[in-house]
Amino acid sequence: MKVSQLLTGSLLLASLMLTVQAHNHKKSADIVDTAVAAGDFTTLVTAVKAADLVDTLKGEGPFTVFAPNDAAFAKIPAADLNALVADKAALTKVLTYHVVAGNVMAADVVKMDSATTVQGQDIAIEVKMGKVYVNGAEVIATDIKTSNGVIHVLDSVIMPKM
Repeated sequence: MKVSQLLTGSLLLASLMLTVQAHNHKKSADIVDTAVAAGDFTTLVTAVKAADLVDTLKGEGPFTVFAPNDAAFAKIPAADLNALVADKAALTKVLTYHVVAGNVMAADVVKMDSATTVQGQDIAIEVKMGKVYVNGAEVIATDIKTSNGVIHVLDSVIMPKM
């Protein structure tokens, strides 16, 4: 075996080990801790705390969360967002509308046309030109694995019928 082949093989093995370690590290955190660590979900985490849903989303699950990032929440006028956060019942409805029971990976989502949320209403799922939309919000990142489910990132907040 040539030194270059041995070196290439060693580099591939090291890369694989780092990938597995990173994957295992990410998987050990629950949905809430993963969202906090990502840094792009501060508004969502604040809302989850205000709705007293932290323990639920740290629970056994599994849950699939269609998580709006901070840019998604920024699309909502501040007065409307503040009013929503102040209304715990409405906030809980909105947040649980972003959660589906079970581990629904991206490969499964693209085969669906709807899913029932833990809030009770269905969300519409559509694939257009290679992109996935949930109630019109684009899924911009997928399959963020956690110890109790998976997160898919949305570019907008989706709203249930109130």
